[in-house]
Amino acid sequence: MLYSRIIGTGAYFPEKILTNADLMKMVDTDDKWIVERTGIHTRHISAKNEATSEMAYEAAKEALDMAGVKASEIDGIIFPTITPDYILPCAAAVLGGRLGISGPFAFDLNMACTGFICALNIADAFIKNGQCKTILIATGERLSTVTNYSDRATCILFGDAAGAAVVRADTKHGIRSCSIYADGSYGDLLYMHGMGSTYLANRDTMNLDDEMIVMKGNDVFKLAVRAMSDTAAETLEKSGLKSDDIDFVVPHQANIRIVEAVAKRLEVGMDRVIINLDRRGNCSAPTIPTALDEGIRSGKVKFGDNILMAAFGGGMNWGAAVLTL
Repeated sequence: MLYSRIIGTGAYFPEKILTNADLMKMVDTDDKWIVERTGIHTRHISAKNEATSEMAYEAAKEALDMAGVKASEIDGIIFPTITPDYILPCAAAVLGGRLGISGPFAFDLNMACTGFICALNIADAFIKNGQCKTILIATGERLSTVTNYSDRATCILFGDAAGAAVVRADTKHGIRSCSIYADGSYGDLLYMHGMGSTYLANRDTMNLDDEMIVMKGNDVFKLAVRAMSDTAAETLEKSGLKSDDIDFVVPHQANIRIVEAVAKRLEVGMDRVIINLDRRGNCSAPTIPTALDEGIRSGKVKFGDNILMAAFGGGMNWGAAVLTL
């Protein structure tokens, strides 16, 4: 039986740190208000000339090094992002060029915060059907470039980061089950219209600041908790494992209240939940791979552990994955 496994991870965070105290100088907010509602103290902000693909390149190098895999061994690149360097060429192709990879497929994936789980599902399918042996999943987001810093409901949340994982064919259990869903009827709860073709067709009469990330927080919270919990429970059942078999939950780092609510519904103690949002903020697609990478490099998470991942993102879409590292 052929399986697919994560054999290496990597993460990158820009040097600049935006603190809650910094945000207090920009919008009507305070540290206590931010921490109570989100659990976030700091987030990283990319430099003006620091491209998404450049950040992903740093994370990819770490993942390849941990995996002991050369760039020439990669059979394809999947790049989940909503903030690529350009519309064309895609960020995956730009990253491939940076890594010196020529020939294998490379495509971007617009699934917002659920992007990494969706990419895992796709990589798993490519490997199990024999088309590929080794796939690089590289995520990167420059959410600071699409955040309206006069909107205190959103600017307190988002940060920039990149995360990567090398997925390779194996005879041992790796990715056990994945589930991904979407419902466009909820699209008005969390969206970003700027730079889409509708915006560009009317750019002479539209204000770009009004087209940045917009979110109806309370509605997103309720939907995210329900969707992530239900999908995680369903995916866990499909995997053949039980909650007690899971060593760690690595959730999308949206905000601490959502994470705690999901953990409670899954009956998983917070000691088994990997958290980095307090220091990194919500970085969209990179949150799961960066949290996983930090868990591995700290020695807390070990290869052989059973991992449950769950995410919810704009679109709206959501998903979960159960795997053995």
